[in-house]
Amino acid sequence: MGFNRPTLQDINDRIKTDLETRLSTAGAFLRRSVILVVGRVLAGSSHLLHGHLDFISKQVLPDSAIKSYLERWASIWGIKKKPATFAGGIIILTGTNGSLIPQLTLFVRNDGVQYESQADATIANGTANVSVQALVAGSDGEADPDVELTLVSPIAGVDSTGLVDPTGLTGGNDEETTEELRGRLLERIQEPPLGGADQDYRLWAKSVPGVTRVWVYEEYLGPGTVAVTFVRDNDNPIIPDPSEVQEVADYIQTVRPVTAHVIVFSPIPDPIDFTISIFPDTPEIRTAIEAELTDMVYREAEPGGTILLSHMNEAVSIAKGEVDHTITAPVADFVSPIGHLPQMGVITWV
Repeated sequence: MGFNRPTLQDINDRIKTDLETRLSTAGAFLRRSVILVVGRVLAGSSHLLHGHLDFISKQVLPDSAIKSYLERWASIWGIKKKPATFAGGIIILTGTNGSLIPQLTLFVRNDGVQYESQADATIANGTANVSVQALVAGSDGEADPDVELTLVSPIAGVDSTGLVDPTGLTGGNDEETTEELRGRLLERIQEPPLGGADQDYRLWAKSVPGVTRVWVYEEYLGPGTVAVTFVRDNDNPIIPDPSEVQEVADYIQTVRPVTAHVIVFSPIPDPIDFTISIFPDTPEIRTAIEAELTDMVYREAEPGGTILLSHMNEAVSIAKGEVDHTITAPVADFVSPIGHLPQMGVITWV
């Protein structure tokens, strides 16, 4: 039976009753009697101690520990919290041929985020590709193609504004959240290393910043081969780019069994488009249905997997406000080929 922390009033009543019994008082204590005041002070102290014990009881196990205690638990199991990383990429500057953009030149985005050039660059044929890195860690440093960056200090012969190249500024991962760390730690405790089992590859891949869900395939290209694919749910899009795939491959290479040949690849997005009629048809119900379908696809999607049509209907049915509906597309279970990951597509309302 679990322990229920007593309330302050419960403790105060217990102490008052105990004092009355032990002192054999003829009647009730006066409201402002010294004994009653002392009892209330003791009750307050006891209540604080119960609170501390209640807090400590949650820290002795990692599934309920707060951030600082959880990180200590993780360190005991050899798991480090994934730090935030800095976004980077190429920006294109224009200007007079021969003009130099020195290393450590500062640029600023219109929202105040600053970037620093990583190497000298020289204008040639009217342009220069400058490698930059964000000075703020995390996803805030990422930028879409053609976003403008402006020189903090003007440079002679160089136009003050440059554009992010078509690949964008990427690689800025936020610090791992407490719940993400807790999930990795519990996974490590519940699925101990087995010298190269599929669960080991999942844990290794998730050790790389940004990686959230991982799938492993044994004997993918024959005996001795292992395939690993993953997504980065905190990025947009969630499908990893070649550099992120290489980062995971490089890390797994340092921990894999020597006999294993590991292939790491990004899954091919396989959107599920829906055609749905609903009653009643309101913007609020449409939003609720889209949210339920998105959540269902997220929970059940896996490369080469199947999303059941019955589960699609169930997701629509549980949306708040929905009374009746008909899904006319898809008309059957959605089956993805190997290496393809089902994703939420667009909904056509009819």
